[in-house]
Amino acid sequence: MEFSLLGPVTAATAASGELPLGPAKRRSVLAMLLLQPNTTVSVAQLIDSVWEDAPPAHARTVVQGHVSRLRATLAEAGADAYGVSLATRGSAYLLRLPEPTVDTYRFGELVSRARPEEAPSEAVGLLGEALGLWRGPALTGTVLTPPLAAAAHALDERRLTAVESLARAYGALGAHDRAAAALLPEAVGHPLRESLVAALMLALYRAGRRSEAIEWFHRTRRLLADDLGVDPGEALRTAYARMLAPAADGGDARRAEWAAGDTAGEPQPRTGPYLWAAPQLLPRRPAGFLGRDRELAELTRLLGGPGAAPVPAAGEVALVSGPAGVGKSAFAAHWAHAHGDAFPGGRLFADLRGFSGSEEAQPCEVLREFLLALGTPGDRIPASPQAASALYRSIAAGRKLLVVLDNARSSAQVRPLLPAGAQCATIVTSRSRLDGLVATDSARPLRLRSLGTADGVALLGTVLGPDRVAEDPDAAAELVALCDGLPLALRAAAAQLTARPRWRLARLAAALRDERQRLALLSAEDTGVAAALRASAARLSEDDARLLSALGTGFTRVVDASAVAALAGADPDVTRYGLDRLAEMHLVDEEATGRYVMSDLVKLFAQRPAAPPD
Repeated sequence: MEFSLLGPVTAATAASGELPLGPAKRRSVLAMLLLQPNTTVSVAQLIDSVWEDAPPAHARTVVQGHVSRLRATLAEAGADAYGVSLATRGSAYLLRLPEPTVDTYRFGELVSRARPEEAPSEAVGLLGEALGLWRGPALTGTVLTPPLAAAAHALDERRLTAVESLARAYGALGAHDRAAAALLPEAVGHPLRESLVAALMLALYRAGRRSEAIEWFHRTRRLLADDLGVDPGEALRTAYARMLAPAADGGDARRAEWAAGDTAGEPQPRTGPYLWAAPQLLPRRPAGFLGRDRELAELTRLLGGPGAAPVPAAGEVALVSGPAGVGKSAFAAHWAHAHGDAFPGGRLFADLRGFSGSEEAQPCEVLREFLLALGTPGDRIPASPQAASALYRSIAAGRKLLVVLDNARSSAQVRPLLPAGAQCATIVTSRSRLDGLVATDSARPLRLRSLGTADGVALLGTVLGPDRVAEDPDAAAELVALCDGLPLALRAAAAQLTARPRWRLARLAAALRDERQRLALLSAEDTGVAAALRASAARLSEDDARLLSALGTGFTRVVDASAVAALAGADPDVTRYGLDRLAEMHLVDEEATGRYVMSDLVKLFAQRPAAPPD
């Protein structure tokens, strides 16, 4: 009796031929049992493997029925004679069998015995036999659920690694044309797998096909730029440099280099669901960033690092929150650039557009971008968001990866994008406190507050030049106060002064004292304090928006929840809950129980009439 997973899921005997396994769900149950032979597999695991969406109430009964039919099919084929049995163990099942009856086991044994560099001739035979076991995409005929999608991806990774090993064996024998022939169809099917393309380039070059090799480099470079917005990695750059320096790459030296590995210095592909593309998706380093030393050190601590070298202890998640315009995005990007070397697995970034005034990013959209950046071909990305998230977690699990999720609106938007690896770190920024993420995912909060006077003045100096600020330090300090210490407001004020080089700082300060024009002056084209606050207010309910307006027009900056409720004739608890929601969005601050403070700029914004409906 033989079982196959490397292609369509089948079971067969010499006497009976291929056994009738029934529908896709039954094949999925068998596949999960075969992926963990001689190990108990719980009913819950089998349920997860059978239904892409939420399972029905009678899921356990359905799985039991599929197991019963599989047991009968195996018995009819004389499974006992082959040492195969399917037993029940409480709320789990155990498929006992000799491991060589499963093609994945035989594949692994053959690959493990191959030594492409030490014994290339023998390796060619072993690897050829191993690859001959494949009859199509792994786990064909099953339901594309997250567990099975991740398992199929892992098996395909093992196949690609075997192909690369076969090419190295051919190269060690000097059979570069055969190495290229083995690599070419895989490079076509996986054009973003840089190690594969680099090996193909060198095989073509060493086979005398230099122009083809160079074309592969430029084709891949364009694809990386167009699809991912990144430059070629070290493996591709090294291969290209070797092709351009033929004198340093001749004869025996070439074979020695091949035997040593053509992607020295980079992590090599491994068995399992790991792709070794190292994406660098961060936005450019923020210009003129300064200060925040205490907060930067705290972020390093939150992500597990005792000092300047963060070492995530258990997949830590840091949640950076604060009011609109306080500089959360720049803060996260600055830290990510400063600590980039601590994350050799790559750095992912996504603007979730939670408070951008446009439609927020959907997790499935971001997952596709992340999977492409991690080297997953587009046609291998599952359509189901749950399966795509499972594949993403599987790939990230073996890497030391930094993920920056900027401008998040809700905890639900963030959760599918959290990597699973213990060596991964995640930074989430949001105007909301995202208490749910703290409660369910142990996110570690870090609140950013407005800049103090010294840092605010220094920020003005980075934009305007220190000499211009030094001309009138008192006016510079007043500008910081009029801008509430918000970096966005300070940069907008600096933009006004940059556009008016003859203005002294005191002239702008005098103009900003007029509350009627302050928000207008603290804007630059489509950005500014008013636009940022408008995006925050757009996320409020009608009741909370009315409460914000009432606070702006009818109260001082400091209010008491009971007084607000009394004046509005509202229930005190309802009013307090509304104030709490405004505090969660950092539109007010609760400085003591029931006592809330609104910044000058938020108060000015709250006094403005609501925008007319579209």
